[in-house]
Amino acid sequence: MRLGELEAEVSAAGAELRTLRHRGTDLLWDGGPLWPRRAPLLFPIVGGLKADTLQHGGRDFPLPKHGFARDRTFAWSGRTPASCALELAEDADTLAAYPFAFRLRVGYRLEAGALHTELALTNPGEVPLPASLGGHPAFRWPLAPGLPKATHRVVFAEDEPDPIRRLDARGLLAPDPRPTPVRGRILDLHEGLFADDALILDRVRSRSLRFEARGGPALEVAWEGFPHLGLWAKPEPGPSFLCLEPWQGFASPADWDGEFTTKPGLVTLAPGETRSWRYTLKPE
Repeated sequence: MRLGELEAEVSAAGAELRTLRHRGTDLLWDGGPLWPRRAPLLFPIVGGLKADTLQHGGRDFPLPKHGFARDRTFAWSGRTPASCALELAEDADTLAAYPFAFRLRVGYRLEAGALHTELALTNPGEVPLPASLGGHPAFRWPLAPGLPKATHRVVFAEDEPDPIRRLDARGLLAPDPRPTPVRGRILDLHEGLFADDALILDRVRSRSLRFEARGGPALEVAWEGFPHLGLWAKPEPGPSFLCLEPWQGFASPADWDGEFTTKPGLVTLAPGETRSWRYTLKPE
């Protein structure tokens, strides 16, 4: 897809955004050895479950961290020079891990100098559909070759004074909130920030942010419908990318272990209901 100075490539594998270029400069991580993914979609969970097991109706179902959508092949449902849409539905393999009928539609659209992504989830079944979902786009850090990493920061649209959450050694949500590293609206980025894994803003107030190099390029990320936000980078041997992740949901709390339909952070769709979430990436 291409429109003006912005170009994007999307793969049917995971409905994943594979390339985002602005004026010929790659903004998205290239999927190198440090982390092989680029912008995976998270569904039907965000984060992990205890022992990677979904409990429902007295049965156990094996479900890996972040779910299975990122490893499934989606069907194309529409393409134009500046947009595309893909769909995924339940089958025997998904039902063995997640015993619910679903339709997940992913749409990408280039418009007004930005890439717009929409996730639309439909419940075609006869029982309520519990789910989490989110984006996981990874952006190059630094944003342009030759820029010092230490000049980069995240600027939120609103002050973010609330405590954040971290993960324990099992990848579950640690019980005790941590003081936020955000000072007012500013999060100064440095390589040690992600030594304890992701920063999870489960009470994020903003609905947009800017990932920027002082005096250099910037990328605005805005979202609708997502109540949570994750920020993550590989801490060793030194981050070369930064993930800015709008989420509906998060990893299971370390002190929670029960029926999946009661998991904190889920949304539940009634039979026949469709709900949509959106996020936008705009280079500046």
